[in-house]
Amino acid sequence: MTAQQILFFVILVGAFALLLTERVRNDVVAVLIVLALAGTRLLEPAEALSGFSSEPAIVLASIFVLSGALHATGVSDTVGRWIGRLAGSGALRANAVIMPSVAALSAFTHHVTTTAVMLPITLTLAREKKISPSRLLMPMSFAASLGTTITIIGAPAFLIASNVLVQAGRPALGIFSIAPIGIALSLAGTAFVVLLGRWLLPSRPGAGAGDDRFRLDDYFTELKVLEDSPLHGKTVEEIERDDRHQLRVVGLLRDGQPLTQPGGDRRLQHGDVLLVRTTPEQILAIRQEPGVELHPVVQYEGEAKAHAHDDSDEPAGRLVQAIVAPNADLVGRSIGDIDLHRRYGAIVVSLWRRNAWLAQELSRITVQAGDVLVLQGDDESLARVAADPSFLMMVPFHGESRSRRKAWLATLIMVATVGIASLNLPLEIVTLGGAVAMVLTGCIRPSRAYRAIDSRIFVFIAGAIPLGLAMKKCGAADLLATWLKGTVEGWSPSLVLLVVFAIVAVLTQFMSDSATTALFGPVAVALAQGLGHPPEPYVVTVAMASVASFLTPIGHHGNLLIYGPGGYRFSDFVRVGAPLTAIVAVIVVVLARVLWSA
Repeated sequence: MTAQQILFFVILVGAFALLLTERVRNDVVAVLIVLALAGTRLLEPAEALSGFSSEPAIVLASIFVLSGALHATGVSDTVGRWIGRLAGSGALRANAVIMPSVAALSAFTHHVTTTAVMLPITLTLAREKKISPSRLLMPMSFAASLGTTITIIGAPAFLIASNVLVQAGRPALGIFSIAPIGIALSLAGTAFVVLLGRWLLPSRPGAGAGDDRFRLDDYFTELKVLEDSPLHGKTVEEIERDDRHQLRVVGLLRDGQPLTQPGGDRRLQHGDVLLVRTTPEQILAIRQEPGVELHPVVQYEGEAKAHAHDDSDEPAGRLVQAIVAPNADLVGRSIGDIDLHRRYGAIVVSLWRRNAWLAQELSRITVQAGDVLVLQGDDESLARVAADPSFLMMVPFHGESRSRRKAWLATLIMVATVGIASLNLPLEIVTLGGAVAMVLTGCIRPSRAYRAIDSRIFVFIAGAIPLGLAMKKCGAADLLATWLKGTVEGWSPSLVLLVVFAIVAVLTQFMSDSATTALFGPVAVALAQGLGHPPEPYVVTVAMASVASFLTPIGHHGNLLIYGPGGYRFSDFVRVGAPLTAIVAVIVVVLARVLWSA
C-alpha cells in the first residue's frame, strides 16, 4: 500500500470506531473526517468541503422542508387517518392496507417522519380493533423503510449512490430509476407479512395493556390558572366535559398543597395548579389561551413573561422532546432535584412515560430510563441538552400547530415537485424550488422550515461524501475491489451481488445507511469495473442493502420508535427481519441486473 492509502485507512478505521462506539456525535465525526482528509492532503480543501454543496446535501435539506410542510399543514396526519379507516378490523387486512400505503407515503417523505406520524394512528387502530400492537407496528416500520426504495429522494443513501455514479463518469440516477425495485420490494414485503406474519410476528400487549394502558399522545403536565382565566369558577368535571379541552385532570394543587379529591363541585381559583394528562396539540392550544399556562413556565418565567415568547406565532418552536438514556446520571433522581433549568437553562414542561400512571407534582416525579421529557428553552440551552449523553434522540415536539387550510396547496406543490423532477431536470434545483415554494406560499414558516432540516444528518452526509471521493482518489477503493475481485472471480454476477448485499446488510446494522453507502459505493464501482460489469447494479445493491435490511432493531431509527410501544424483543426482529432481508436481497439482485444489463 502507498503512504496515502495507509493514511486513508487510518482515517477510515478511526471514523468507523467513533461511529460504532457513538462516543462522539455522528455530525461531529463527519467534520473530523473533513478536517483529517484536508489536513493529510488526501484531498484539497475545496474537495474536502465539496459535500456541503453537493447534490445529495441540497436535495436532502429540500426534502426535509417539503416533508415538514406536509406535516405542518396536516397532510401527513390526514393521510394517516385515511389509512387507519381503510385498515379494517383484523390484523391481516390492516397490514395489507397499512404496509403499501405507508411505503407509498415514505417514498416522498422521510421514513422516520412517516413512522412517527403513523405510530399513534396504528396504536389507536390496534386498541379499537383489539389487535395486538406488536402485530402491526413492526410491519408498519418495515414498510416505511421499504418505501424509501421507490424514489431516490426517499433515503439519503440513494442520493449518495447517484453521486458515486457521477464521480465514476456514469449518468446520475433519475428520481424513479429504482422504482421497479422499490415497488417490487414493497409488494413482496406486504405479501411476506400477510402470508407468514401470523406465525412470525409476536402477539404481545406492548405498551397498551391493562387498565393503565398507555397512549403516545398521553402526556403528563401541570396547568396554572392565571388571573382572569376562563377556567376560574369552573369545576373539574365541567372542564373535562368541554370539547375544547381534551384533557383529563388527575390532581389539583391549591396553595402548593394537593387536594385529595379534585373533582366534585369544588370550583377553580386563581393560582390553582391542575395535574393533567393530555395530547401534544392540546398542550400547544393551552399555551395560546389567555389566563392559563404551563405551571413550570410560570414558575421560572413568572406570569408576566409566560406568554411573551419570542416566536409566539409558533409556540412549539421552543419545545423539544428528549429521551432519557438507560445509563444517565439523571435516573433515580426527581425532576426538581435535577433542576434542568440550573444545569442547562431548559425547563421540563411535560413528561411521557411508558405504561405508567402519573398523578403527583411534576417536580416530585423520579426520572426513569426511557422517559420522554418535553423541554422548553432557547437554542443555546437546548444545544447543551443535545450534547449531554444522558439524553437520546432529542427531537422536535410533535404537537405542532397546523395550517390545515393550506393542505391542498402543500399537496399540489409536492406533486408538482415530483412531477417536474421526473422529467430528468437537475434534482437539486427542482427540490430546492419546491422547498422555497412551500415557504413563499406560507405552507411552512421560515423558522419551522429551518427546524425541519435535521442538521445532524445534513452535516453527516456532507462529511461522508468526501470520504468516498478520497477512497477513489488515493486508490483505496481499487485496492479493496482487487482483493474482493480475487475472492469472487469466476463466480456468477448474481452471486457476487448477493455477497455484496450480505456484507453491506450486516454493516448497516451498526452504521447509518448514508455512511455505509458512502464507504462501499466507490468499492462497488471499482469491483464492477474490475469484473467488466456495469457499476449501476453494484452501487444500487449497496444502497438497497443499507436501507432495506431488517436484521436488528438498531438498524433504523424507525425501528427504535416502535420497539417500546410494540413490546418487542431483540429476537423478534431477527425472526421476522432475517427472512425478509433474504427476500429483499434476491429481488434487488435480480431486478438490478435486469434494469442495468448493458
